[in-house]
Order: sequence, then C-alpha cells, then structure tokens
Amino acid sequence: MSDAIKHECGISVIRLLKPLEYYKEKYGTAFYGVNKMYLMMEKQHNRGQDGAGFASIKLDMNAGERYMSRVRSSQQQPIQDIFAQINDRINTEMEQNPEYASDVALQKKNIPYIGELLLGHVRYGTFGKNSIESVHPFLRQNNWMHRNLIMAGNFNMTNVHELFDNLVQLGQHPKEMADTVTVMEKIGHFLDDAVAKLYKQIKKEGYNKQEASPLIAERLKVAKILRRAAKNFDGGYAMAGLLGHGDAFVLRDPAGIRPAYYYQDHEVAVVASERPAIQTVFNVSYDDVKELDPGHAFIIKKDGSTSLKQVLEPTERKACSFERIYFSRGSDKEIYQERKELGKLIFPKILDAIDHNIKKTVFSYIPNTAETSFFGMVKEAQNYLNKKKEEQILSIGSKITSEELHEILEVRPRIEKVAIKDAKLRTFITQDDSRDDLVAHVYDISYGSVDKGDNLVIIDDSIVRGTTLKKSILRILDRLSPKKIIVVSSAPQIRYPDCYGIDMAKLEDFIAFRAALDLHKDRGTLDIVEDIYKKCLTQVNTKDAEVINYVKEFYAPFTADEISKKSGELLSPKDIKAEVEIIYQSIENLHQACPKNLGDWYFTGNYPTAGGNRVVNRAFINFYEGKNERAY
Repeated sequence: MSDAIKHECGISVIRLLKPLEYYKEKYGTAFYGVNKMYLMMEKQHNRGQDGAGFASIKLDMNAGERYMSRVRSSQQQPIQDIFAQINDRINTEMEQNPEYASDVALQKKNIPYIGELLLGHVRYGTFGKNSIESVHPFLRQNNWMHRNLIMAGNFNMTNVHELFDNLVQLGQHPKEMADTVTVMEKIGHFLDDAVAKLYKQIKKEGYNKQEASPLIAERLKVAKILRRAAKNFDGGYAMAGLLGHGDAFVLRDPAGIRPAYYYQDHEVAVVASERPAIQTVFNVSYDDVKELDPGHAFIIKKDGSTSLKQVLEPTERKACSFERIYFSRGSDKEIYQERKELGKLIFPKILDAIDHNIKKTVFSYIPNTAETSFFGMVKEAQNYLNKKKEEQILSIGSKITSEELHEILEVRPRIEKVAIKDAKLRTFITQDDSRDDLVAHVYDISYGSVDKGDNLVIIDDSIVRGTTLKKSILRILDRLSPKKIIVVSSAPQIRYPDCYGIDMAKLEDFIAFRAALDLHKDRGTLDIVEDIYKKCLTQVNTKDAEVINYVKEFYAPFTADEISKKSGELLSPKDIKAEVEIIYQSIENLHQACPKNLGDWYFTGNYPTAGGNRVVNRAFINFYEGKNERAY
C-alpha cells in the first residue's frame, strides 16, 4: 500500500486446559504456552509494530508466591524484544537451578511467565504516544487476587471523556484519560463491587475469609460485570481481560466493528484478532475457528470451562471493511477471495480508461499488499480476452488459417512487476525541496517493463492521502514514458475520519476531501464550508443519538467520478509527462466483494455508533479552525 495507515491492534489469549506437566510430557516443554504465544503474536505482527506486551497468570499458587507476570516493549522490534527478555530470564533460572529441568512444579513456582493463562498484544501507536506506558497489557493491581485485572485490546472509544467523567463521579481518580485505562477502571469498578458483594454473601453463609476465596472465584459472574461496565461504551472494540484468580474474557462490540475469533479443543482455548493466526499456530482447519459474535463475550472460568455470553444487544452488523481490504493478513481463506473479487469487479472501469486497448496496456501493482487484488484484476482481463478471442474465431469460422489463429491466441494481458519497494530510505535533509527528491526514490522501477506510449495500469489497496503517489510513485513511473498512468484503488474514496482505531482522523489529510474542496473553489460554492461549520457548531452539546453528519453535505454536489478526476489532477506532479487518471472502487462493488464486512463509514459517512457523527462534525470544526488534532 502506498499510504502507510496504522491501526490498533492485535490480541491473543491462550488458556492451557491441562496441567503444565501434560505439555512437558507431550511436547517436551512446560513452556508450550509461551512458545505458542510468541507464534501467535508474530503471526499478527501486521496489526502492530510499535509496541508489544505479554502477561501471564499462574493458577493455584500459594500465598507469598508470585502468580502474575508482565513484560512490555516499545523497542524497534518489540515482539523479539519481549521474548528475548522472557527467554533470558527462563534460561538464567534454569542454568542457576539445574534441579528445575525435570521438575515442572519447581519451574512453575520459581520461573516467571510460565502460566496457564496468557495474554499477548501487538500495538500500532495510532496517535503518537509510543512510550512504554502506552503499551498494553495494562495492569490493575490489588492484594485481593480476584480484584487484579490485566487488560489489552484492539479498540477506540468515541466517548472516552464521558466514561472518564463517570469514573470521577464515582469518586475515582483515574491516572489518565486513555481509552484502555478508562475502560479497565470501569470494568475494575464493577469487578470490585461484585467481589465485595460475593464476599458479604459467602460470609453470611458461615464461611471464613480463607474459605471464601475459592468460592468467590467459582461464583463470580464475569458476563454480569461486563454488562454493567460496557453499558455506555461507544466505539469499536475487541478487548481481552484476565482476572487474578484465573478467569478470562474477550468482549466484542455490538456492531462487530473490530474482529475476534476463537478456537477450543481438549488442550487449549484460544482467542485472536485474526483467524489464520490460530489456524497456523495450532494447525487447525478453517471451520474449527469460530468468529466471536458481536455483543458477545467468550468467557473462560478458572476451572477451564468456557461459555459464550451475550453482554450487549447486537446492533446492525457493521464489521470494518478495511480489515478485508488491507489490515488483516491476506492468508485468510475468505479475505484472499474477497481481495481477488475487488480486483475483478473494478476491471470494467479499467477497460473504459484504456479505451479497451489491452494490447497497449501493462498491468501491475503497488507492492506488496495489493498483489491479491491484482490477481483478481488480471484474471478478469484474461476472461475478457478469452471471450473476445472466442468471438473472433467463431466469426471467421472453419476458414481460419493457422497464422490467423496464432495471432488471435497470442494476445494476452501484459503483466509486469513495474514498481519495487525499496528498504526504508532515511531522509536526513530537512529542506522540503531536497527532501522531496529523496522521497521520490522510496520506490524503484523495472526498466524496460513498459514500452514508450503504453498505458500503465497500477492497482493499490486504497488511496488515503496520496502523498506517496505524488511525491514518489508517479514520478518514478513516469520515467518509463507511458502515455497514460491509471492508478486503480481497490477501495472506494476515503471521505470521512475513522474513530474506531484506524489512523485516519483528520479530514484535510484525505485526497478525496481536498479534491471536493477544490471543486467547490472551481464552482464558486466555497460558502458551503462556513455553512457546514456553523451547523456542526450547533450540535457540539447535542446528545450523540441526535447528532447529524453534516459533512455529507460537503460531498453531495459532486459525483464520485468528478472527485476521482479532480484527485488525479491534484496528485499529478507538475513536471510529469504522462496523463494521470485515478479510478476508485464503487461502494456497491465493495459490498458485493466483502458481504460480511459492510462497515463503510470512512467511505459513506454512515457510522455504526452514535458517537461517530459527533466525531466527524468535530473533525470538520477542527479543519475550519485550523486545529491539527484528532476529533475525539
């Protein structure tokens, strides 16, 4: 993808359902869970490379023995860094205490990280905070085992200020207003309340304090705690939590915005953000891994029993379509097919752009994630040519000569690897003119892959800002002397900010927004900007459910083709010789290709939660007032 857009985050939960001795005997190591968690996190590293964290809980430890461990890193290779720390600690303990080698009980008692319950997290710092304090999992500690809470998640709340204020009204003093801290304290508040009530009840039944502890663990209703805590959450989330005594949960938002999948057999219960991570690490089939339903929680009790509980009433399903277009790994069976379908469905628009002249057209893609949609595009080009060949052969009939047949069959799509992504080039020069020249070399080209005067069709996942296209890709492609460069986006035009965890929060960043702004200038209708700003201001204190997305009015006067045409003009460098055309996927084709992921708010402005409209209006206010900040 040409525009690097970031996304939070990836989660992994593993619960070993057998004693550690079982894994030592069967797999040769009591560190089976740690090893599997390393693989789970590596298989989801596409979801976050700015930070990584790991936490584990040991079950049934005696008083005075450590039962929770956590390690986090915001180093350049965070997953490798945390597991290097874990391995160093384990190896040191094993070397210093040779008697541990054959005694799993001693390993569990004395070596950190070897627990039955493990939580992993990979993180993209979508909004600039990349200190170690921002890295999940977060820890809420208490001397009562049941009140300890470890949390990590893939989420953003649109109403974090409201949730924070609720906590303050309860008399709490949260240490910061971050989503994760606020959510953790909210769940923690109701966890404390549930534990206190259970203790009171159990004490009434005649049990002493020590006897009460296992009974609290047994009777604690995790789903009830989550129902009370999540009642006012507005956002997209898949959040995982571990309780100190050994319960665990993963909760998904009611619209299914953020993904979560689970798998269970007699040895493990596993939850992750992506299905293929579970498939690969545990060598299980596609059908064995289930999607966690929106509004539901997958709950694992200390005794190893699991259940699916509805926590919130599911709303209309609006799973994030960007997961399918770009974020999730393309190795997922469904996603692989869907990305090919996106390439296939946009082919008719490409044909029009090249005047149906396939002989004089080279097809390629922007490395590397657009490769799958490229396959779909090329296959459709082959289908189109096969139909044309069939018509030509049938029209000539039995009189066809060998030479004519050969000439007809010889025509096929010209497929080349035109663009090559170089390793990250570090630009040390700060002057804009010089820096742009260096940025232009982030991509390279295969010389001789395009003949002078050819059309060059190059497909990308999506076009967000268009900066890399203008400053690097189009300039370097122009060196091949094509007559026309057609940049194809397998996604529709990104027009609206995301507020559920994708780093697309500012309207003025979007090339589609800048194109519409330019069209208003061309037509003398710029007054609309102030009109929309005033309408947005009137809603600042309106309840979320009543807020209207007035930013839709900004785009309403223009067709998608008009915005595409203007985008092409804005993205064409002044000194480029080739004509540039930008083609975007239609919303209808996106829904046809990705029928289970109809969340399209960044394309349509149809937000799946009430807080979305408030966020988009705030983004417009920020744009008008020149504030360079996110809208929530």
